[in-house]
Amino acid sequence: MLKKRKRVSLKTYWMTRYLLVLLIGLAIIALISALWIRHTTIDYRMSMMTIYAEQMVDRITNVDDGTRELPREGMIGGGTNPPKLDIKPQLYITNLKGEVLNKNQMGPPLLAIEKNVLNSSETKQTIKLANGIEETFYIVKKKVKVDKKQLGWVVVMESEKNMTHTNQALGQLAILIGALALIGLGAIYYLTSRLTKPIQQVANAAKMVQEGNYALDLPDDSPEAEVHDLVQSFKEMAGRLEQLESMRTELLAGVTHELKTPVTAIDGLLQALKDGVVAGDEAREFVQMAMIETKKMKTMVGDLLAFNSFAVNAIPIKLEARDINQFMQDTIAQWAITQENAAVKIDCRPLSQEESIFVDPVRFQQIFTNLFTNAAQAMKDQGHIHVRLESTSTAIAIYVRDEGPGIPLAEQQLIFDRFYRGEDKKYMIRGLGLGLPLSKMMAQSINGDLQLVKSDETGTEFVLKLYK
Repeated sequence: MLKKRKRVSLKTYWMTRYLLVLLIGLAIIALISALWIRHTTIDYRMSMMTIYAEQMVDRITNVDDGTRELPREGMIGGGTNPPKLDIKPQLYITNLKGEVLNKNQMGPPLLAIEKNVLNSSETKQTIKLANGIEETFYIVKKKVKVDKKQLGWVVVMESEKNMTHTNQALGQLAILIGALALIGLGAIYYLTSRLTKPIQQVANAAKMVQEGNYALDLPDDSPEAEVHDLVQSFKEMAGRLEQLESMRTELLAGVTHELKTPVTAIDGLLQALKDGVVAGDEAREFVQMAMIETKKMKTMVGDLLAFNSFAVNAIPIKLEARDINQFMQDTIAQWAITQENAAVKIDCRPLSQEESIFVDPVRFQQIFTNLFTNAAQAMKDQGHIHVRLESTSTAIAIYVRDEGPGIPLAEQQLIFDRFYRGEDKKYMIRGLGLGLPLSKMMAQSINGDLQLVKSDETGTEFVLKLYK
């Protein structure tokens, strides 16, 4: 037996994923920001160190005493740092050989700077200090020239550790990222809750429907179109299921009643014959009545069997090419022959020119027999049925209109539902409510469709479309 998979709630599922995406995004932003802060800080400090070195070169050249020698003391004072520099770099004045002549007494001791360091264009170099320790420095070098003659160098340098020190900026960045994380978490929680709430309500409503409770209270004021459509569709589905459940209950009662009535009548008639209550002509009349009831019951059972056969696609369809004008006239004539009441007349307006189409003759005639019979019943067996044919590039449409009182608006969407019977019809005419559903299924089986065009107080109109 397979172990049942543990499910998590939709809210938890999406919150964890949104949060993971948020944290990954913030981590990437934090990393890029930290690298950018480090880079801009180093650039800024290098610029200030360059200004610092240039200031010192200017001081040296402006106080030249004509000896053309670099001063060994007195040139570097405590106020020589650039005002905007947040570090205290080491400053050295050297001769051309790199020997330190003067310095600002900051950092580890350095007696000389190697020529390869002075001549290199690299701003980041490793220098060996007087104590033998090697350390990486960021270096700015400026030549000291008097009358175009180089006397030495002004060197400003700072250790890599101090140059890349950005704790304050990184702390501010951490606060900003933390604030964004909290805001993002709150937004994710709010949006996820808002999104999953109607879905959870629909899920709870589905459980109610499963238990047979169709009294749902689902809010349909969601501003999101998809969520609103979901709720509306589910409410319509629940209403439809409730209606079908009611129809199923009515079907069981209706089928039982419709079959029981002729059986009871036949039983009573045969019992009267058996007991000798009637004789002679009256007995023959009783037999005739029993045969009529048997025929009615046979018709209802036949409808059930036919509907079931069409529902499972068990009836083969045989399409034949027929002239639609002539075939429609033949169908009308055959139906009229079977009608005992001649008060119902059918007028037909054919196509302006002959046109053939492939149909199953038997199914075609069954469809119109049902439509004509329904029309006659709606007009209470008196009036006119109007038939007209129209042809388009894609189909031949056959319209059937009666002069009856019409179908109530509330019932028009249900007339093609199996076993549905209108409120007025179910108490006046016996049947199972399979006529129109079966006719629609037959129409679809011959590459067509049966539709209700309109129905009002002036009559009801159906159309059978046969696609070419």
